Parts: sequence; C-alpha cells; structure tokens
Amino acid sequence: MAEWHLVVNGQQQGPFPEEHIVSELKAGRADASTLVFTNGMPEWLPVRDVPGLAAHVSPHPPAAASAPAARAVATPTLATHAPSRPAASTAVGDVPSHTLAEFVAATGERDNPGDVFELEGAHMLEAHVSGRLWSKLGAMVAYRGSLKFVREGAFEGGLGKFMKKMVSGEASALTKIEGTGIVYLADQKKNITILRLRQGDVINVNGNDLLAFEDTIQYDITMHRRVAGMMSGGLFSVRLNGTGMIAIMSHGAPLTLRCSASDPIVTDPNATVAWSGNLTPEIKTDISLRSLIGRGGGEAFQMLFRGEGFVVVQPYEEKPLMTGKG
Repeated sequence: MAEWHLVVNGQQQGPFPEEHIVSELKAGRADASTLVFTNGMPEWLPVRDVPGLAAHVSPHPPAAASAPAARAVATPTLATHAPSRPAASTAVGDVPSHTLAEFVAATGERDNPGDVFELEGAHMLEAHVSGRLWSKLGAMVAYRGSLKFVREGAFEGGLGKFMKKMVSGEASALTKIEGTGIVYLADQKKNITILRLRQGDVINVNGNDLLAFEDTIQYDITMHRRVAGMMSGGLFSVRLNGTGMIAIMSHGAPLTLRCSASDPIVTDPNATVAWSGNLTPEIKTDISLRSLIGRGGGEAFQMLFRGEGFVVVQPYEEKPLMTGKG
C-alpha cells in the first residue's frame, strides 16, 4: 500500500496511508494546494495535480486552512524539498532519559530509497554517491562504502574559474566525492534545504551557504567586486544550473521574498542566502548608518534586487562587516 507524505504549515508529515490523506482533504485540513509525495512521484506536487487525490478536495475548506503553507514555496519551478526521512516516533529531546535501544531507534538513520539527497534531521544531509558529487570543503561528518575525497583542483574549470577562486578564497573551496557509498554532510548545525533543479532553472547561492550538488549541475563563481573590499572576506556567490539536486544551508528557517521591477527587495548581504538566476544584485551604501562609528552593522551595506524573481534570507548575519576602511 502506498505511503504518503504531506506538508502542513511548512512542516513535512507522514508517512500515512492514502486513506488518511483523503480524510484530511474531506475534512478541509488539507486542500488543493497542499504538497504531497509518495514513492514513484518525481517530486512534491500539489493535491490538485494528483488525479487520485484531487477528487477528494473539500468544496468548502476553512478560510485560513492553506494560508500558513502558501509562503513556504520559494518558486514554482523549484521543488521545496526532496522527500526527507519520516520523523522518529520519539524525539531525543522529548523525554529526560532513554534506554540505549530507545536512543538508537530515535536517532538512527531512516532510509528513503530513490533519491541522491535526503535529510537525516534538519541539520544533516545523507548523500548517495554513485560516481561523483560535490560538497563544501570540510563538510563530511561520516561515510560508508568505497569513497574518495579529492579537493577541487586549482585549475578545475579553466583559468577563468581559477582566478575567481583565488579572489574568493578558501570559503569557496569544494570537494569531489567519488566512488560508491553514502556520505553524511553538515556545517555549523545549519538548516539544510534540498532543491531539485529542472531544465532551465538557475539559482545563485551565497558561497558560504552551498553544501552539496550533483555532478550533473554546472557551477560558476561570481565575485561582487564593489562590495568585496567592504566585507570581511569579501562577498561571492555560486551560480548553479542544470538538472539535478542541490543542498543549500541557512541559520534558522529561510524566508523567501518575491520581488519585481515595481517592488524591489533590499537585503543585508550577511543575511542573504540565495536569489533567482535572472536577478543581479546592486550594492548600495547607507551613509547615515555607516557614519555610526563603532556601532555600524550589516545594514550599512545593502543588496538591492530589481526585477521578477525571488530572494532567500535567513534570520542571522553570516559574517560581520569591517568597520574600518570602506
């Protein structure tokens, strides 16, 4: 019998039998826009696009039933998450003590066959390697199987990319993971989000916030030169396109903001995680904030996004700005 997962208020729930999903739809606790997934589906889909479930949508759902979930979708061409593991029945933090068997059951890995990337909790990525994939340098926590870790070569990708790596520094260094096995990746206990890029999708990710991507994804480094001298370590992003899965990170839950030519978005560079491929940020300086000697913050230098697209931010400033020479 098929087991289903669904997203409610931005949180994945399941697995459930199909009868449970049908009852949620009939009761109005889920609706046509609710994201669902089961084995055999290529990605998460709204109920309206699943013929076997769409017929069960309540004709009179509660007025606010889908409002919290509406904001969780970053962009209609990017899957919000690859299917991740079901939550353990008893979380480690829920009770003061555990038997050894309970601890192993609560914290043990959950297999979700069929995906290259899956989440083992909010802060740990499980990556299935069969050939080669790429990860952030130093992100490996553990692995099993026959795997080899090779630091990205200085001239990998040609002379042009080499020059960009030299400017952007160690933070942009990648590791090639080659062989057959499973590797577990994490970085500073950041939240991990898995995105599935389709043909034609392009996304820019802050260099510090890119955890891993499949070998089918092409990448390039973009240095934002006007702000490089202002930032501690500079500011660069990685432009990703192709077909496959990528994993990005954020301190806390990410928030995706829509922008347009008539409604631009201004963000703190240190809190900016990613933005759509068609957007190119402008760097602006707030003189009034910059003049607060000794009390200036990230707000003194800002990223301005104009045009149709989206920007992803986090509730955290990744790096402090330099308060000396600008």
